[in-house]
Amino acid sequence: MSGTSADGIDAALVRVHGSGPGLRVEILAADSCDYPEHVRQRILSLSSLGHIAVGELSAMNFLLGELFAEAALSIIRSGGLTTEDVHIIASHGQTACHDPDGREMAGRTVRSTLQLGEPSVIAERTGITVVGDFRTADVAAGGQGAPLVAYADFVLFGDRKINRAVQNIGGIANVTYLPAGCKMEEVVAFDTGPGNMLIDAAARRFFDQPYDKDGQIAARGRVDEDLLADLLCHPYFLKPPPKTTGREQFGDQFLDRLTRQANQGFRGEDWLATLTSFTAESITNQYRMWLPQMPDELILGGGGARNPTLRRMLSESLSDTPIKTHEDFGIPSDQKEAVAFAILGAETIRGIPSNVPSATGARHPAVLGKICPGRGGGRVMGVGGW
Repeated sequence: MSGTSADGIDAALVRVHGSGPGLRVEILAADSCDYPEHVRQRILSLSSLGHIAVGELSAMNFLLGELFAEAALSIIRSGGLTTEDVHIIASHGQTACHDPDGREMAGRTVRSTLQLGEPSVIAERTGITVVGDFRTADVAAGGQGAPLVAYADFVLFGDRKINRAVQNIGGIANVTYLPAGCKMEEVVAFDTGPGNMLIDAAARRFFDQPYDKDGQIAARGRVDEDLLADLLCHPYFLKPPPKTTGREQFGDQFLDRLTRQANQGFRGEDWLATLTSFTAESITNQYRMWLPQMPDELILGGGGARNPTLRRMLSESLSDTPIKTHEDFGIPSDQKEAVAFAILGAETIRGIPSNVPSATGARHPAVLGKICPGRGGGRVMGVGGW
């Protein structure tokens, strides 16, 4: 898994037991590796608005396939297994463009999404069958193609008595709301808005740092309440779920517009403080606007879970809602989405739909992903049963 922050690859080695609501996982190994900086910069440039050379896009697709294959082989070794022990690799890919609302082309509205990291390359380098490109089936079925982790959240965190919100704060922040004792069709999930994306962009711009480590810079700044109020009026927040967003709305170009309009005396520390507060307040505001009721408990994951300043602001904004982390449930926050896609990949191989139409807006449940057989993939593909 590589998210919208494009900071690297998260990998998990997972044993999956069962299917559907009774599914359980064992995490045998989990780790993350950073992209080389020049690769990250090229990904970010590809993901920005504007025209790009199709040759560059094609080459990056294959390069990322090589890097994902290396990450898969590394995590297999870390778990003490060999490629012969592994049935499938599930690879979300690196999102280069996500446009589920569509644009007018050839007299019709064309909705699309594009993830890079060629699954055929991963299958060839590892010899293992790969399930990749999960979003496209949901978008083809009329959905937003996100959030796709809602299915995994349902099987991992659903509770008979507690209303839970599972909040991921990656580049973009997304929530899965699980009412007590809920059925799949009662799950609510959507992108709440920016996560770390704007915070990271400001850290790069004002301090030449890839991110605000431990929220230390934001902690020195002052939140500009007027700017924060303006930010919270962004039209995305008024759009009802199902909805999704990304770099197209809350990327570097959004920060460019903000800085051009800002007071010249606005310090870098104040930018970090205000944008960190923006993430926290937008999460809480979206809960109040779109959840059936405020959660009894919040389970926090993603890179934002490691930012003490962001966690403090979120806790203050949520006031009485206790906050737990994925680690409290035995799941590493950094690799939780990699674990989620392992679950989705296993369900795909079994032919089981794993989108959640109530979350994505798809017209119907869909089996997600494309299957690229590996050299040892016969039994996974049904030749010998699985």
